[in-house]
Amino acid sequence: MTLPKRLVRVRTPPIKCQGIKTKLVNFILGNIRWNMEGRWIEPFLGSGVVLFNADPPEAIASDINRHIISFYQLIQTGAITPEIVRKHLEVEGATLRQKGDQYYYEVRDRFNGEGNSLDLLFLNRACFNGVMRFNSKGEFNVPFGHKPDRFRKAYITKIANQVEWVALAMAKEKWIFRCCDWRETLKECKESDFVYLDPPYYGRHTDYFSSWSKSDLVELANACRALPCGFALSMWNKNIFRRDELLWKLLGDMPIRTFSHFYHVGSTESLRHAMEEALVIKPGFEVSTRS
Repeated sequence: MTLPKRLVRVRTPPIKCQGIKTKLVNFILGNIRWNMEGRWIEPFLGSGVVLFNADPPEAIASDINRHIISFYQLIQTGAITPEIVRKHLEVEGATLRQKGDQYYYEVRDRFNGEGNSLDLLFLNRACFNGVMRFNSKGEFNVPFGHKPDRFRKAYITKIANQVEWVALAMAKEKWIFRCCDWRETLKECKESDFVYLDPPYYGRHTDYFSSWSKSDLVELANACRALPCGFALSMWNKNIFRRDELLWKLLGDMPIRTFSHFYHVGSTESLRHAMEEALVIKPGFEVSTRS
């Protein structure tokens, strides 16, 4: 299997994050040219939707959000299985129907004290609009989504199937999941690798675990230029209000592909409008616009 490729069915992983790239998977994978002879490297894993749909033979996936990495590591080792997920959500969902928002906040407090990965999954699917957000103390702080009957049988089955899908992907491939800073991950890049980067969007107030500043984006852009391998970087290009001029200033001399879509996941209505996405690709690794 090589890139580019287009999937008839783009699948979604069990974890949701604001800015999840489900609608952009074919746009991303369809614009990258790579032989998959090295490792697919993602320093900003997030939900993992691009990784799992790319399905490379080898991968290094990292994120500074230790909870997401722990969740996928536990699936990879078999400590979390589809059946365990099903039983957990059946029990927690039944209690949520009985107690309502009171129980949601009980679980949130429990998770912030213990960091249980199954509680993270419950909160991620019961919270407001599927937002993944932590405060400065590292505590999950998204409010309840006001749906006590959220965990019906069909919904639980859907999540269990998503866990099964990612478990199968990990079982047959050489994938490594790490909790670390993006700088540490990029140090491992070799000429045969390909790096996909999906950092927090500067100027869009979409941080989910830590802040992201102008200086961070400048540093990342410079690091991309120094990579010995191919890379593609996702960033917002423009919306109805303004354009990301910094992106073009930093990487505008490289091939840039754009795609317009609508964000349904966001903490406020202002974050849920039409957005034009940009994909910056290292020269030589882009698919020709004539293709």
